[in-house]
Amino acid sequence: MTPRARGSRTALAALAAALLLGACAGPGEAAPAPSAPAPSASAPLPAAAATPPGTLLTADFGAGTVTFVDPVRGAVASVPVGRAPYGLAVGADGRAGVATAEGVAVVDTRTRERLARIPHRTDTGPAADGEYRGGGMGIALSPDGAHAYVGVNVPGTTGVLEVIDTAAREVTAVVPVGRRPFDVDVSADGAEVYVTGHDSFDVTVVPAGSLRPRRIEVAPYGTGGGLGSWLKPHYAAVRPADGKLLLPFEGERLAVVDPRTGRTTVEPMTADTHQHGATMTADGRLLVVGTGAVEPGDGEGPSLTVRSPDGTERVFPLDGPHEDVAVSRDGRTAYVTGGFTRDGYWNGITVVDLDSGATRRLAAGDRPLGVAVL
Repeated sequence: MTPRARGSRTALAALAAALLLGACAGPGEAAPAPSAPAPSASAPLPAAAATPPGTLLTADFGAGTVTFVDPVRGAVASVPVGRAPYGLAVGADGRAGVATAEGVAVVDTRTRERLARIPHRTDTGPAADGEYRGGGMGIALSPDGAHAYVGVNVPGTTGVLEVIDTAAREVTAVVPVGRRPFDVDVSADGAEVYVTGHDSFDVTVVPAGSLRPRRIEVAPYGTGGGLGSWLKPHYAAVRPADGKLLLPFEGERLAVVDPRTGRTTVEPMTADTHQHGATMTADGRLLVVGTGAVEPGDGEGPSLTVRSPDGTERVFPLDGPHEDVAVSRDGRTAYVTGGFTRDGYWNGITVVDLDSGATRRLAAGDRPLGVAVL
């Protein structure tokens, strides 16, 4: 997990570590932990009862639903979207695109109803569950909402980026990208799409006009270990100040990628934990989810890192592994999903006060991964 030289480990400790977090290293699915029942699907709401602003939306990897979550009371309703939903993105029109194993579901978040499911053009095999299942992973919308971009995992080979015309509700282009595209981001002007390839140590830059992909290797620890390595990119965030990509690694190194030149610089981080989800606040703070030490005793536990533009960091401990994070409009509250892609997940969200570090838990669907604030 980390660059430090390791002492010898017992076989028991190594086995425990593999069972806890083995999915990030390479194929091989651990048995899922028991999950609580998800809230039942709701009927469309009358206009007078439209979903209020500030409601959270989660992609329920364990239930094939999205769940609407009151930030005070917890889960209030769920809507079926398709098998094993992973990421989601919400447009200014209130419609969400949800990446599932079967395609991209379109959900009207104001009335809480699924409007459509756009099937993948790419053959990803039978719809399945688990981190290695084929189908949609990261997803993002163009600033004007005209296109959705979904990273599609194709088991055993490189992935693709499928471009969706949101008005026509159809896939209009398919672009080759890296392996297991955990995350998709779009530049502020919509001119470029960035796809993070977890198993290929890279970011693929895709111009929205030409759709001609360009690979940038992002491997601050090198690529030794290949598919078995822990030291891979997971999620990225686009820095508002200059459009550079920020990719955290292991709570130790932050890769800062200039998508124009392809150059990467590395800055130190302090959390010392395996890292997944990342997002930016409007004032330029980077929030990063830490899932915990890969090997017992070698690294710190789960956390949320809040990194200021000047590089100073505050690290807030979390109870158990988490996966992704969204932030309130005022930038004072973070919502961290407890779904996680491996064992140890729980069915809810940790709410973090970013001023004090105080936390509380909300019930939220079944193994929630992606999250957005409506």
